[in-house]
Amino acid sequence: MAEATPSAGGGVSARQIFALAFPALGVLAAMPLYLMLDTAVVGRSLGAFDLAALAAGAAVHSAVTTQLTFLSYGTTARSSRLFGAGRRPEAVAEGVQATWIGLAVGLLLASVIWLFGDQIAMFMTGEERTAAATSSWLSVNAVSIPLTLVIMAGNGWLRGVQDTRRPLIFVLAGLIPGGISLPLLVNAFGLNGSALANVLGMGVTALLFLVCLAREHAGGWAPKPKVMWRQLILGRDLILRSLSFQVAFLSAAAVAARFGTAPLAAHQIMLQLWNFITLVLDSLAIAAQTLTGAALGRGSVKVARRLGRQVTLFSTIFALILAAVFGIGSTLIPRIFTTDEAVLAAMRGPWWLLLVMIVLGGVVFAIDGVLLGAGDAAFLRTISIASVVLGFLPAIWLSYALDGGLVGIWIGLLAFITIRLVAVVHRFRSMKWAVTDQDLDSAPESGEDRKE
Repeated sequence: MAEATPSAGGGVSARQIFALAFPALGVLAAMPLYLMLDTAVVGRSLGAFDLAALAAGAAVHSAVTTQLTFLSYGTTARSSRLFGAGRRPEAVAEGVQATWIGLAVGLLLASVIWLFGDQIAMFMTGEERTAAATSSWLSVNAVSIPLTLVIMAGNGWLRGVQDTRRPLIFVLAGLIPGGISLPLLVNAFGLNGSALANVLGMGVTALLFLVCLAREHAGGWAPKPKVMWRQLILGRDLILRSLSFQVAFLSAAAVAARFGTAPLAAHQIMLQLWNFITLVLDSLAIAAQTLTGAALGRGSVKVARRLGRQVTLFSTIFALILAAVFGIGSTLIPRIFTTDEAVLAAMRGPWWLLLVMIVLGGVVFAIDGVLLGAGDAAFLRTISIASVVLGFLPAIWLSYALDGGLVGIWIGLLAFITIRLVAVVHRFRSMKWAVTDQDLDSAPESGEDRKE
């Protein structure tokens, strides 16, 4: 575990930042890498039709699970402040209640998929044959939804206590057997084999997080409605923020589907690449979130401000390197996922928009991490919704109306990132986010919880 303390200069050293960021990078990159492997196996083994069905199903699954990102990011924000204030047992206890929320909501969401999967699939694809394949994939993969939310809760409290090493071990322990079994299951069961492999990997990882929580937590295990309610209040803004993302991405997938099978398959490949890139950049943001929360929990605005500047610089350099790699590999990287010339042709225009988004994202995600660590979720909610409403949605629906294809959709994504960039830079410079007396619990409530 990498526990960060102020350096001799009163800040947090680069070594402390990267000690948290590198394992977090492994955790964040593991799932997108797995999803890219999934995309490649389905695309090469089964073809463009099944790849299009996977694209629609993956968009729905992403919307369902990432809608509850507060289980990781919100829990980290709460736990890190408690940890920074010297209250580690309470920081761990946040994980217990977040896990209960994950299980309850996960089972509810899985039930919705089982009951309405056919209608959801038809909305996403607009074509009966593709919808049938998508619905079948969704019904199997729904088992992984509560497992995924348990994993998100586990990541949240462990990051809060500045342990990013064990989450990496747990994630790899699940995804490696899932990845090994993926081609075997796809060959045996077709597209549904993809969903079975995902359930296997998520099941192993979720079990390891639960065992870790059982070993760390010394208090009671009963659900505490008051604590869960406070988590939901803190997570409310993150839920609305995630909802705005998912409305945009679901709309983009639905519009891409209307352009045909090849554009939808191309969109799936590019979206998985973008997800991978954003989560790679988010590794530094997670370090920023953890350390910012701890710094403000100790009452040090100076450390939090210096940390934000450091992480933004590191993240921008990292983003420039990534953009250069994707620029050089513009003709090679897409062929990893498909040999279909129509799909490759659909990716050529949006590819260069992707490079610009990578560079801008390096700044956006770093400052996002600082603001999340400071508990500035209300601002992030507002600007995310504004970016979707003013940038993303108008562009993708104009693309549909004017037959702009994937280029129009990805111009919308670029507008979305640009608006966020301007907003978060202004917010960081204002220092309105750096509130040192903003604890997650009031003193009487915390005392009551400790007695329980």
